[in-house]
Amino acid sequence: MAKLNLFIRVCIAVLLVLGIIYVSSLVDFIFTPIISLFKVVMVPLMLAVFFYYLLRPLIDFLSSRKMKRTLAILLVYLVIAILLLGFIVGVWPSLQNQLLNLVNNMPGVLRAVGEQLSKLENTELLSNLIPENMNLSSQLIGYLNTGFSLATGYVTGLFSFVSNFAIVLFTFPILLFYMLKEGGKFGDKVVSFFPKRYHEEGAGVVAEIDNVMGSFIVGRVLVNLALGVLMYIGFLIIGLPYALLLTLVAVLMNFIPFIGAILSTVPIFIIGLIESPSTAVWSIVVVLVAQQIQDNLVAPYIFGKSMDIHPLTTIILVLAGGDFGGIIGILVIIPVYMMLKIIIVKLYQLFLSKRWDEEPAAPMGPVEPVPGGTVSSADAGE
Repeated sequence: MAKLNLFIRVCIAVLLVLGIIYVSSLVDFIFTPIISLFKVVMVPLMLAVFFYYLLRPLIDFLSSRKMKRTLAILLVYLVIAILLLGFIVGVWPSLQNQLLNLVNNMPGVLRAVGEQLSKLENTELLSNLIPENMNLSSQLIGYLNTGFSLATGYVTGLFSFVSNFAIVLFTFPILLFYMLKEGGKFGDKVVSFFPKRYHEEGAGVVAEIDNVMGSFIVGRVLVNLALGVLMYIGFLIIGLPYALLLTLVAVLMNFIPFIGAILSTVPIFIIGLIESPSTAVWSIVVVLVAQQIQDNLVAPYIFGKSMDIHPLTTIILVLAGGDFGGIIGILVIIPVYMMLKIIIVKLYQLFLSKRWDEEPAAPMGPVEPVPGGTVSSADAGE
């Protein structure tokens, strides 16, 4: 009975939340300016949070060496500026040339892909496996066009989201500076909004979220860098054209869970197929070997159990995030899921665990005297 009453109260709470959401949708003109402001600050805020967790260990290390935190932040900013200058001078010209050559040769690339597929279709092995009425090259070209359209749509959505570049350029470093300077004070301010009797639990939840986010972001960067190094070495060994550009695309796309690894493989296979079918096969082998090393050796060592998410859950989250928020939703859905999981588990432990698991005590009725007997003093004391 107690479990049933608790279930009814939970259902009523859910219905009240849904009612509030419905009423809010009727007065959406009130929230439109807030949503617009949120979209403007979303990208610089995301970048600030990302680099905050990425640079915070370095800032904390310098601060532990008795360096003032402000000076440490400025020193790190100077090092980043030097690295960006080195990238612009040393790496960007080669990368730009590869990008321009690929864009200018795109019609020839698609034509060469069609020719290679036609040759493969006429080989003895594939001709016996493929039905006569099936045009393999045209179907694969259609799939490739669909894939390119999908990738173009995501990239277009991303660029439209960050179209106001000036706001991102000037707001992001300022937000990051103050976040790094304040350190862990933000968590204390969040805990101060909780009732005093839950300050200890709230501090534990905030600390756990902070640790998980830091481990996830730093680990993801290290894992993707390791993947990029492995793929670039493999591409150089097999002589794949545009090796640097394709590696950079693969590293950036790998920040998108599940979908990124698949989308980044498509241009690698196409460029390899232009050279020869064997190069295309070897390029896929390089990608698979690099990803297996990443998933089975590098990622478990870096992440440990901080990324204890089932692959099926990851796929569902990515699909839901893409449906609700496009590429931005895909990027943030995993961290949001981890934060919500920590909060929900803690709320369950505080408010529902004991009530849900405990059995209601059996009602005790009056003790009936034994006929013809008396109640002993021991029984009376009980």
